[in-house]
Amino acid sequence: MALPAEAARLDGGWQEVYSALQWIQFTMAMLSVIGSSSIIAYAVFQNAVRSPEVRPLFYLSLSDLFLGMCWLAGALLYSTPTSKQDLICYNLQATGQIFYVASFLYTVNYTWHLYMDLKMKYNQNLFRMPPQVVDYASCVGRIATISSSLIPFLLMVPVFCLGNSSNCYQNFSQKHGCLLMHTETAVPTNEPQTLSGSVCRAMHFYGIGVFLISFLISFIAILVVLSQARGLYKRFVNATGFLGDQQWAMIKTVEQRVIFYPIAFFCCWAPAVLLGILKLTVSTNSKIYMALLILQALTAASQGLLNCIVYGWTQHIFLSLKRNACRDVDTQTPLLRSQKKFYASTLPASPPDAEGSTSTLL
Repeated sequence: MALPAEAARLDGGWQEVYSALQWIQFTMAMLSVIGSSSIIAYAVFQNAVRSPEVRPLFYLSLSDLFLGMCWLAGALLYSTPTSKQDLICYNLQATGQIFYVASFLYTVNYTWHLYMDLKMKYNQNLFRMPPQVVDYASCVGRIATISSSLIPFLLMVPVFCLGNSSNCYQNFSQKHGCLLMHTETAVPTNEPQTLSGSVCRAMHFYGIGVFLISFLISFIAILVVLSQARGLYKRFVNATGFLGDQQWAMIKTVEQRVIFYPIAFFCCWAPAVLLGILKLTVSTNSKIYMALLILQALTAASQGLLNCIVYGWTQHIFLSLKRNACRDVDTQTPLLRSQKKFYASTLPASPPDAEGSTSTLL
């Protein structure tokens, strides 16, 4: 039996809204899957998965891929009734939330790796950074990568265990419950409150709370890393002295990614966060709520696509800068080339792996 609020929505034209949301979600999720798969395929075929610069992006893209597949499954289940659809939709929602939080943490992880990469290049060009510092940063990075997968799963264990044992999946789908992030609490308001109903209501608000708090923490962490990276980049420009054109191209590309990945992250999830706040505070029958539903379907399902666009664009800029640097070398006079060699010889020697980091696999 449908809840009164849900029945009113379907009778009041909400059916058309959710039908439109289904196609928007399906289209954006498909593009997101293609985008994240492109980065994964590029990393695998270029044998760059183990590269310190590419590995965090690979895991972020893997999380985006799984999240996009959850979006696709939700859109398909919306129009394809199955047996035990309530049970399937409930667990699909919980699984999708694992990948929401994982994508938050992997975005923080990747932004932090970009900052550390910039910091390492700064230290290698101005100082001789000891190898143990690089090893320490690599160890911290591995711990952060594992935690980014483990923490979301542990946070959602109560939803799986308590929710399924309390039959919270009953009346869950309501035709739109399989569209990710579009569910309401599945406890009928016209029936006496039971222990099972209390558990289901608690799990509903717990899920919203996990989403909002994890986004807030991730966003603050990204802002901190971003401010540190901007300050480091300014010190790099002011204190480094002479750098080769290819080194500057690499540093500029890292600095651009530190900025544009957080922007893509915020654009993807800001509507969903506002929607979650509205669910906790005001009525969900307003026009603002409807507009945010549509905006969320356009943005939240597109993180893999936006990350692919950011990576592809910055990679294109990096290769263009490298080609221009090579062209400049070819057109320089012998005197200018000898001056560059002289100034380059005055810089501290960089470790072998720093030289290899100027490759196209940035």
